[in-house]
Amino acid sequence: MGEDSGKEAVIVALWRVHVELEDRPGRLGELATAVGRSGCNILSLHVVGEPADDGSVTDELLVKVPEGIEPAGMVAAVEQAGIPCSLLVRADATELADTATTALALARMVAADPGSAPQAVATLLRARIVEPGTPGVHTLRVGTAQVHLTRTWPFTATELSRAAALLELAAQLSLAGAPSPTASRLDPILLLRDGSEVRLRSATPADVPLIAAMHARSSPESRSARFLTAARRLEPEELDELTGPHSVLALTIDGGSAVGMVNLSRRSAFAVIVEDAWQGRGLGTALVRRVADLAADQGASELTAVTHTQNMKVTRLLRRAGLRPTAEISGGMLHVRAPLTATHATL
Repeated sequence: MGEDSGKEAVIVALWRVHVELEDRPGRLGELATAVGRSGCNILSLHVVGEPADDGSVTDELLVKVPEGIEPAGMVAAVEQAGIPCSLLVRADATELADTATTALALARMVAADPGSAPQAVATLLRARIVEPGTPGVHTLRVGTAQVHLTRTWPFTATELSRAAALLELAAQLSLAGAPSPTASRLDPILLLRDGSEVRLRSATPADVPLIAAMHARSSPESRSARFLTAARRLEPEELDELTGPHSVLALTIDGGSAVGMVNLSRRSAFAVIVEDAWQGRGLGTALVRRVADLAADQGASELTAVTHTQNMKVTRLLRRAGLRPTAEISGGMLHVRAPLTATHATL
């Protein structure tokens, strides 16, 4: 055993903190000192608010708080240094991605598909797209475009201006004759919640080896949820049925691995699988949105799915994609239906 084997791992949590920082020499250093004295560590800092009349700005910190240290104690240490705190909420590791890199990736996504602008705005603001009238909703308007957003802490004017720039980019590209969402949605670069990227396109017969490898890498639970069997291998005819214009494949940027896919049958039934290592990043939700677009293009009025009774993940995916599924158990299986609306592609 190594010399460190007896040491216990320290559990840490990430917290989002907003501070009102005066614009004077040394103030940033005083903030860092106050956080450090409380036993915590600043992982990132960026400006999220416009300067006030006294020159102070709202800075957003991501702070690592070790187990045993109360976040409120860290806030108290900062305020004792004369620096007001206006927000303290939990954060997660996906938010450690560089904000400038994320913004550029989202702009590239909008350039490839102007119709993806609402979701790009939600990703940029770490918010959710909701129905109008939802409690706490904020409506962002640029021209005729409207996006209804919500999150657990207030939006700042600076953040909203950055989000508006993405909507303006989409509007300009549409006026300039950029490819329509229908034409481009199957070949965009998709930015996931943790900052990683995948490429979406139709699955072709040449992709069969990649699909087979993804299937084999997936856990028995993931295989069973998608194919109703945990078998590690699919028959050649089964693999062939997974390709075609109504199958959307998610590939690593280099194209060397398939990490997820969704398939649509002629009867508007769909099935989705995401490789286990890529779950929890928003890829499944994005694939369901794409298949909803495909179904709507074919004139379908709903999406349907049949799965095991214990697999409620499919209904969660549909809700996250902006749809409103219903489910019933029949013949020992869970039958799910989700009506399509004229606005589902923007949710």
